[in-house]
Amino acid sequence: MDLNADLGEGFGIWQLGDDEALLDVITSANVACGFHAGDAPTMRRICIAAAKRGVAVGAQVGYRDLAGFGRRRIEYAFDELRDEVIYQIGALDAFCRLAGTAVRYVKPHGALYNTAARDESQAAAVVAAVVDYDRNLPVLCPPGSVLAQLATGAGLRAVAEGFADRGYQSSGALVPRTAPGALVTDPDEAADRAVRMAVEQRIVAVDGTSVPAPVESICLHGDTPGAVTAAGRVRAALTGAGVTLAPFVGQEGPFRMEGPS
Repeated sequence: MDLNADLGEGFGIWQLGDDEALLDVITSANVACGFHAGDAPTMRRICIAAAKRGVAVGAQVGYRDLAGFGRRRIEYAFDELRDEVIYQIGALDAFCRLAGTAVRYVKPHGALYNTAARDESQAAAVVAAVVDYDRNLPVLCPPGSVLAQLATGAGLRAVAEGFADRGYQSSGALVPRTAPGALVTDPDEAADRAVRMAVEQRIVAVDGTSVPAPVESICLHGDTPGAVTAAGRVRAALTGAGVTLAPFVGQEGPFRMEGPS
């Protein structure tokens, strides 16, 4: 099982979360690419730190919405969204190359993640961006989503993701962040949910319904209160349950380059 987290979501003098501590726990890092959060120095720092630890780096692409942290839906023309996703992947991949690694996968962030899960136009734009940039890159997305279906149809690998620190509805969709039960802040509860996803491939919704969760990667949000503690509990619980933790994608790839001498 892969354990991922959203990192690099500070901007300028504003810092969010403890990226270094989370990198010691996770196996894959979803790095903000400067549109919803993050900036060039942050991207470079995270790429170097991830490469040193053998953590796979993914491009966490989002809406051009720093003020709203990418959590407000934006209507885009297909070509504009496609090209902005390409722009973000390329920016992060440049810093990965300097660190001797490469972008290994793509994951939409926030409102783009939720919109592409059900909106065919925005999902198709994300898929087109990945196909244009590097069709070897997997797409991290909700299981059974429109994005997963279109990615698979385009010959991309769609990697199903579950959330240990987010509430689920009985439909399998996430509870909106504005609704009760959206966040799971108890580290032990997050750990229990992660083990259930990894071992039983199921999650318990806010109404008590048992929902199928055939996931390959489990996410923890870096901006959730107590994220580092929760990540440590989740990792310990998974390994204690006999689950082997490893990135869902290997560290070798077509863009592998050595860092500057």
